[in-house]
Amino acid sequence: MTLMLSGCNTPTPQTSANSAASNAAKPSTLPPAAVAYDTASASEPPAASSDKFPGLPRLKGKATVTMIIIGRPVVMEIDGDNAPITAGNFIDLVDKGFYNGLAFHRVIRDFVAQGGDPQGNGTGGYVPRGKGQERRIPLEIKLKGAPEPTYSQVFEDVQSGSQVPVLVHKRGVLSMARSQSPDSASSQFYVTLADVNFLDGKYAVFGKVVKGMEVIDSIRVGDRITSAKVTARSDKSSVAKPGSPKPVKK
Repeated sequence: MTLMLSGCNTPTPQTSANSAASNAAKPSTLPPAAVAYDTASASEPPAASSDKFPGLPRLKGKATVTMIIIGRPVVMEIDGDNAPITAGNFIDLVDKGFYNGLAFHRVIRDFVAQGGDPQGNGTGGYVPRGKGQERRIPLEIKLKGAPEPTYSQVFEDVQSGSQVPVLVHKRGVLSMARSQSPDSASSQFYVTLADVNFLDGKYAVFGKVVKGMEVIDSIRVGDRITSAKVTARSDKSSVAKPGSPKPVKK
């Protein structure tokens, strides 16, 4: 699950189990992958638009995560209003302590800093305890004017103005890395170091850095996340948890 270079030398925040074999690959519109979802992650009935993803955590509203990187705090706003599954997956992993101690394995200046891989080499993701495969989440893009996100669909040409995502790749946003398959994101995320709008509609943005961008700018390959913690949630912000009749609020 590494940042790949396309055939035209345009970097893309992809993930791959065999980066050498896919080094020339560029994201394209592909059918949804056959992936296994963690059916024990949530007990709440999902929204009607997301019934085909019943086992994934969801974030309602917004939450704040404080991540300590190379000893310095970075404050992130996580957007469950516009990316409930992607944001819920991230918050769930933060709550589990999954990111604590993980390194940034790929940094490209004026592009992105990418981390969240337990293998440390761009090939790994989150494997729930007791399960033999990664929890993967669908590509989630909410377009302006749409009541709900679209899932598992890559929007190749959003610059025309007809299909514009609500969340775009401005400097300092958080987005999920994935392989060529739209539904292959797991735990690896990246923070943009510049405006990289050619990624809009192709990767799922789910939040932004609101404080500490200078820390992100200073990240080098191998720098680690000391800790990550949810430090605030909106009144309606919650993540569905197993065994709870209602969302758990903090």
